Amino acid sequence: MIRNRLKITAMACCLAILPVHATDKDQGWTPLFDGKTLAGWHSFGQKGVGKDWGVVDGTIQLQRDLKAPARDFADLVTDKEYENFDLKLEWTMTPCADAGIMFDVQESPKYHETWETGPEMQIADLVCTKPDSYTLYERSGDLFDLISSDIENVKEHGNWNAVEIIVDHGHVQFFQNGHKTVDTTLWTPEWNALVAKTKFARMPDFARFHKGHVSLQGGEDKGIEPIRISYRNIRIKELD
Repeated sequence: MIRNRLKITAMACCLAILPVHATDKDQGWTPLFDGKTLAGWHSFGQKGVGKDWGVVDGTIQLQRDLKAPARDFADLVTDKEYENFDLKLEWTMTPCADAGIMFDVQESPKYHETWETGPEMQIADLVCTKPDSYTLYERSGDLFDLISSDIENVKEHGNWNAVEIIVDHGHVQFFQNGHKTVDTTLWTPEWNALVAKTKFARMPDFARFHKGHVSLQGGEDKGIEPIRISYRNIRIKELD
């Protein structure tokens, strides 16, 4: 049962959250997670939070129940929308799981998924997620289906990975464990040509918005059960 899984504390995802230091606040960083509640977040297209999401030992944790209805593990999105920002967080997951972090996500009855509008930083376990960990443009740190990192530097399950997403007037940079994995600019002719070669070409509003929600993906039905994905130290700095 999913509640019983909450008691499992052996893996590293159950480590306590590291606090946001006063110097971070002085430098303009705002925590998006207080370490105790899911205040400031809701499930995509819902008023509340799906049942598979919770707070475990100071982390936002998804306990994915493969038999649960989709609304229970629907992607989390911030209540607030952001335009230009620097986002930092850490994540870990169980073997073979995968997920993503999206931005500029729009909520509307016309959209059924976060990725219909929001570009995604893929996050995935290195060892045995198939096909993503072995496929360029679908590895951890990639801009999903669009731009692949020059190296693969994700840590194996059980370890925390530090990532950063900077969006500054269309200039997008991804960092994973200190290495820049993506550097691109949205809304240019080159960007439009890149999108046109992917499945996103069938989604007319993909990556069209200059402002939107940040989203933590609920994970796909891959991996070895129980599937757990944890996030901590989530903080954002809004840029001019």
